[in-house]
Amino acid sequence: MKLRAILPIIVNGFCEEAKRSLHSVAREGTDISVSVVERGPLSIECQYDVAVALPDILIHVARALKEEMDGVVIDCMADPGLEASRELANIPIIGMGEASFHLASLLAHRFSVVSILDRDIPDLDRMLRKYGVHSQVASVRVINIPVLDLRRNEDDVARAATAAALLAVREDGAGAIALGCSGLSRVVPRMVESL
Repeated sequence: MKLRAILPIIVNGFCEEAKRSLHSVAREGTDISVSVVERGPLSIECQYDVAVALPDILIHVARALKEEMDGVVIDCMADPGLEASRELANIPIIGMGEASFHLASLLAHRFSVVSILDRDIPDLDRMLRKYGVHSQVASVRVINIPVLDLRRNEDDVARAATAAALLAVREDGAGAIALGCSGLSRVVPRMVESL
């Protein structure tokens, strides 16, 4: 199986990280390639960023089709361009947010989302309603560290994300945690160890 992950940001340093992360959960023998948009935002933190990323996301989806990929993963929890990509393609297009939220809803009666900034909450609320899992959400907790700062001090990010997850479990009744940003995937092993 050949899968293409599309990074909808113009920061190239995430390619190998995305590839490693996806390979860690993929079935053996899965060929995973990663492409990065040439024109787009440095990070996706609002609907404007999503709009800026959309044209190049669609270009990369079309390229994946020409290269006969079996599926595409849009590597961003905001699922930028997901619906438009699905209209363009005849192969599965997976949004990380949609997949994560549905998985969390299957793992626990109630789950919480640990995200980046307070301003993410309205977009997350809209997504959770659209995906039909809003009634299972115990809370949305934020760490208040912008996306572009996530790589600067991983210890602070891991502590903040773990603290937010603990509050969600202890105070909000969450039985599972979904992340609101794929940039947090770097600290998941430390979160799991701490939790």
